[in-house]
Amino acid sequence: MKINQLLIALTAVSALTLSLSVYAAESAATVNGKAIKQSWVDFITKDAEARGQKSSDGMRNAIINELVGSELAYQEAQKQGLDKDADFKTSSELANRKMLVNVFLQDFMKKNPITEADKKAAYEDYKKELGDKEYSARHILVKTEAEANDIMAQLKKGGDFAKLAKEKSLDPGSKEKGGDLGWFSPAGMVKPFSEAVTNLKKGETTSAPVQTQFGWHIIKLVDSRAAQVPSYDKVKEGLERTLQQRKLEKMMIGLKEKAKIDVPGVTDKK
Repeated sequence: MKINQLLIALTAVSALTLSLSVYAAESAATVNGKAIKQSWVDFITKDAEARGQKSSDGMRNAIINELVGSELAYQEAQKQGLDKDADFKTSSELANRKMLVNVFLQDFMKKNPITEADKKAAYEDYKKELGDKEYSARHILVKTEAEANDIMAQLKKGGDFAKLAKEKSLDPGSKEKGGDLGWFSPAGMVKPFSEAVTNLKKGETTSAPVQTQFGWHIIKLVDSRAAQVPSYDKVKEGLERTLQQRKLEKMMIGLKEKAKIDVPGVTDKK
């Protein structure tokens, strides 16, 4: 073989070896000639580590085995033409949209984080909302004012509040406990109910039924005490989630206000 032919052959072998090594580096495995990308393995490993799992050879092998099985099923589904199915295409489109939206929202929160100062300010607002007192009360909830008045008449004749609550109340959360609502902040109740409670004295029952969107209530104040406000450390995670939700809602409202939205058949286009 002439020298120039030998050099050409060696160059070809070298290029082939290089391409194979690059292919091997990019692929964790192959299934019927189709690559299981190393980037897939790396992504799944990274996600597992972010959730607290420790990376190991065993984890890597398990991930590859799962991807190989997935690839086998994927190839068979393609052979059967399932990837051409209309419902599959629609499902894939919606899934991809949802993933992209989630990435967008996560990126937005990463760029607009809730600060410690934000959480502490929200905690001060939370304490103000709770107020300085909390109450323990019983109530009987009925559908009509006439029913409520009838129960109040029975109470005035010496009827037992807890017994009547078990018999008459429509509130499933307190009915079996004789109408007992436990301790609560007025802020946690609808306004007519909370106003009625805060105007009662210990042991006193409302002089008239109280109407809310749930029906008619007869309320008895069991006791009151200074508000037991949870510490900042106990509520800061919940406050952070609430603040994140508010920030996301504000951003989405801004996007909607700037957008041109047309829904055929709906009068209000905005």
